Amino acid sequence: MATPVTIIGAGLGGLTLARVLHVHGIPATVYEAETSPTARTQGGLLDIHEHDGQLALKAAGLHQEFLGIIHKGAEASRVLDKDGRVLLDEPDDGTGGRPEVPRGALRRLLLDSLPAGTVRWGRKASGVRPLGNGRHEVMFADGTTVSTSLLVGADGAWSRVRPLLSDAEPEYAGTCLIETFLFESDSRHPAAARAVGDGSLFALAPGKGISAHREPDGVLHTYVTLTKPREWLDTIDFGDAAGATARVAAEFHDWAPELTSLITDGETAPIPRTVNTLPIEHSWKRVPGVTLLGDAAHLMCPSGEGANLAMYDGAELGKALAAHPYDIEAALASYEEALFPRSAAAAAEASRIHALCLDADAPHSLVGFFTSHGQAG
Repeated sequence: MATPVTIIGAGLGGLTLARVLHVHGIPATVYEAETSPTARTQGGLLDIHEHDGQLALKAAGLHQEFLGIIHKGAEASRVLDKDGRVLLDEPDDGTGGRPEVPRGALRRLLLDSLPAGTVRWGRKASGVRPLGNGRHEVMFADGTTVSTSLLVGADGAWSRVRPLLSDAEPEYAGTCLIETFLFESDSRHPAAARAVGDGSLFALAPGKGISAHREPDGVLHTYVTLTKPREWLDTIDFGDAAGATARVAAEFHDWAPELTSLITDGETAPIPRTVNTLPIEHSWKRVPGVTLLGDAAHLMCPSGEGANLAMYDGAELGKALAAHPYDIEAALASYEEALFPRSAAAAAEASRIHALCLDADAPHSLVGFFTSHGQAG
């Protein structure tokens, strides 16, 4: 039997790896800090791309099931200026190649495809250490440990596994996000609902933006984007929801009311997030018995590629291990040889798109990008 694999993190990338390994008869165990599959909501919609995320699902034998959870119509996209003028409006005609699915439904699809007991819940990794000869020990917050001859860090931006391979740490990219939600939008927030349309909205100006997505059941999921020093975000007391909302909304005082209502009418407390990135060409020298995937390997600016790349990484690593079931190092070397240039290209493109959304010519620069690429979203 091939060497069992220890995966840290039950996100989409780690679960895709576990599933592809299962398809090839290779056992794996996934350790996850969350206490259960329903411990927290799993975010909104994800656009799953033909060239990476969908290929990963095909490798996992789950593409047909994936088609059944698509949120139809959600590929529609529009770009507005701060006065609410529509500069680009692309309907979802079913040919975009980036169908949207609820992240939670996609995660459940992957979880349900794994043998019972594959994921060990409530096991938060607190540290790792090498044992020699390619073996590693993982320490968990509950005091337990496991040792393994093949360790995969699928544990996100603040990976506990990454220090085995790299000294790189995520750095603030100069942009912060504030997340809000509106519910039953068509009846309770009709102006905002009309502005967002059927899919994605990008309302932009230099240094700032309001992006929103229509999710199932009339939910509008909004991200405010601001180019600000980290210290600015730290001065806001997000424990005071009304005060925090007012501070954020003040940055958009001269914007169209149907856009600012996505902030001011928010029905959940605003949630602050920072955009952090690893170096665009992040890589490492081969270390026996350990590797990374997803954000642990290539944390980048949000561009719609993160989840897709994590799943693709998982599928490619699973296929490499299946091709070299008795030679871990050959499998990891093959995987990383393709991983590094793929990650660097995606990170550079993500950085470019992120800059286009906020540069001095926004929103026209993003319209030009979408137009030249033949799609908006």
